[in-house]
Amino acid sequence: MPFGRFKSGAASISDAVYLEVIGNLYGTTVPILIAGGCLAIVGAISVSATGDRLSAAPTIVGVVVAVVRLLGVLAFRTETRRRPLLDRAEAAVWEWRYAVGSVATALIIGLLAGRSLFVGDAICLVMAVGIAFGFSAGTVARLSLRPVVAILDFAAVGLPAVVASFMKASDVPHIALGVMFLVFIVAGVEMVRLSYDNTLNQMSLKRKFEQLARLDPMTGLLNRSVLATDLAEIIVERGSAMVAVHAIDLDHFKAANDRFGHPVGDALLRQVAARLSSLAGRSDLVIRMGGDEFILLQGAPQSRGDAEAMAQRIYEMVSAPYRVGDHEIVIGASIGIALSPDHGRTVEALLSRSDAALYRAKERRGGYVFAAEPARANGDRSRQRAA
Repeated sequence: MPFGRFKSGAASISDAVYLEVIGNLYGTTVPILIAGGCLAIVGAISVSATGDRLSAAPTIVGVVVAVVRLLGVLAFRTETRRRPLLDRAEAAVWEWRYAVGSVATALIIGLLAGRSLFVGDAICLVMAVGIAFGFSAGTVARLSLRPVVAILDFAAVGLPAVVASFMKASDVPHIALGVMFLVFIVAGVEMVRLSYDNTLNQMSLKRKFEQLARLDPMTGLLNRSVLATDLAEIIVERGSAMVAVHAIDLDHFKAANDRFGHPVGDALLRQVAARLSSLAGRSDLVIRMGGDEFILLQGAPQSRGDAEAMAQRIYEMVSAPYRVGDHEIVIGASIGIALSPDHGRTVEALLSRSDAALYRAKERRGGYVFAAEPARANGDRSRQRAA
């Protein structure tokens, strides 16, 4: 059994994929309802048809476990509606809770199937074994990315029937049934392995394509599509705290692009992207809007002064000379700054006001300007407060 492959694969699951997997575990109540309902029906029929009171115990416990698991799903949904899962450690707690309920259900079904071998009723045996096989088939589909839980489920649902079958060692059909259950357990684990590999590959590819869709292929920066999601989330998370949107336009880029050619222009844009990325902190985002327009989203400035200092650093960094091949190129920058919550609390408002401020900065031929304020010109005047 290739447990090593399970272990190495689990380590390769990113936090984002892992959080999605745990969310999917709690995404439906149907398997829990089916397992609990089938246990209640089969257990009630077994007790009624055979008078075997021992069959009543796993039936009652199974229904109670199903109710507790349903309450767990509702608790998870209530919790994640208020806020998403924060990290892997928190998700692991929810996974452990789900695993306990799933393995408990599997063990109860296995005990009922094992007990049915002793009650002497063929219909009850077929029904109990049918639940065991149905639950195991669901395990392959539902828990393929949590293989340890799946393997525990297979063991819990199959081994009681195996033990019960071999206890009737004088009965060849029962021995054959026990062997069949053992083969079934091994085959089930192999199916989990195959499903695990396929599902993990699919989810990894999905995440990869999602990330590629967020990137600008030329510069490797984020593209404008992230503004509707990431900027909106940052605004909500920060609440009344400040967020700064620096809208940046390169001055004289078109002239350089026309003079030296598009390959040089593309290389110049990549150098600008690298310089802006070097300025960004861990909570900041650098976005290429298209052409020679960029946004540096300052996620956690402590004050208006922090935002202004960032604008000054952007201006000085972007305006410094560039070396592209044999060419030394000097361009400038115009920067429009909008602050949340002062200049708006929505993505649309902040982008509109930073763009308007950028337009005023360009009218003054560079430098930076805050939304709804006079521009600060380039050169030494950029360090002086406008009258």
